[in-house]
Amino acid sequence: MRLPVYKQVMIWGGATLVLLLVLWKLGNAVMPFLLGAGIAYLLDPVADWLERKGLSRTLAVVVISLVMLMIVVISFLVVVPVLVSQTAALIETAPQMFEKLKGFLAARFPDILSPQSTAADALSQLGSTISERGGELITTVLGSVMGIVGVIALLVIAPVVAFYLLLDWDHMVARVDELLPREHAPTIRRIASEIDHVLSGFIRGQGVVILILGTFYAISLGVIGLPFGVAIGALAATLSFIPYVGVLVGGATAIGVALFSFWGQPLMIGAVVAVFAIGQIVEGNYLQPKIVGGHVGLHPVWLMLALSVFGTLFGFVGLLVAVPLAASLGVLVRFAAAQYKVSAIYTGTEAPPPPAVPQLVELVPRGTTERQRDIALVSREVRIAEIRREETINGDIGDPGIDDIGPHPDPEKPGPAKKDS
Repeated sequence: MRLPVYKQVMIWGGATLVLLLVLWKLGNAVMPFLLGAGIAYLLDPVADWLERKGLSRTLAVVVISLVMLMIVVISFLVVVPVLVSQTAALIETAPQMFEKLKGFLAARFPDILSPQSTAADALSQLGSTISERGGELITTVLGSVMGIVGVIALLVIAPVVAFYLLLDWDHMVARVDELLPREHAPTIRRIASEIDHVLSGFIRGQGVVILILGTFYAISLGVIGLPFGVAIGALAATLSFIPYVGVLVGGATAIGVALFSFWGQPLMIGAVVAVFAIGQIVEGNYLQPKIVGGHVGLHPVWLMLALSVFGTLFGFVGLLVAVPLAASLGVLVRFAAAQYKVSAIYTGTEAPPPPAVPQLVELVPRGTTERQRDIALVSREVRIAEIRREETINGDIGDPGIDDIGPHPDPEKPGPAKKDS
């Protein structure tokens, strides 16, 4: 008997609710495992490619792990200290930059920015607020990552989880496929394939774009001599997954720092503007279309909403899962919209019922049924004759009930003649 639809919805809805509650309750405790699963998901195509080149799965995973370990060590020794120090210095310098901006505007527009004006007080308070809140933000992020989760969790648990998941990734996918409800397995596979296409295309492609842009901005601003160039380049590149946000935030910050540092040197300020203009042109015309592609289907507004909602609900873990969940929900919403457009609610007409199950009819030559009936009648008469013969031998002739065995023969066909007693 088929399980009713409403019961299936209740069961799977309850399972999803339990999963969200577990994620909310465990919080940062599951972050190393989520990081490990995300790393394994991103590196699985690399492992498959190495397998196709002739390496075993174990050797391919070992090679990938060694390369990733080298990249992480180099990043922590070279890039991360510079990035943290420049970010902290940029936040500390913010009040001075806004004071200089206030002085510049006061000299050019004395009526607007008089000492008693609201705009002057707002600029002074804005610089102090950025300095205070920025420091708190860095402390909070570092504290949540390094304090709650711990160095051991991030540097040991996540890589170990990623190693073992990457080693058994194909087997786990096969086991999950076996556990799918058979009635909905084709639909679930199709939706999962679309989610994988969207998610992998966005994360892997956008990761490459961020790496290229971050390297370009950091090197270019460093050559120009802009203070805090690495931090500003990393900020602009990281926010580039939201179109125009990265270049606007990074460009505004870089131009502000350039005005503060290179005042009176229009060539240097123009060089900073040119760096971000080139970066935006290259990103919009070459990197995004070639690497990420326009078919990913993650709208910028949808991404910002997901980051805001999941970050508020689940904290730092919510920020980690915001993009995957946004991609999954986007695919599910499109699937639901497609189902809605073919439903009676949208069309206003009920779909015709499915056709009845056809009956199988066997075609036989004419007269087959009559011959089978004749054979059955002859067999019955033969059996009756055998029984009478046995009764004659045993002296039980005339036992009532013999003529009542089975249906009577066709009256038009002659039956066996009865013997006189």
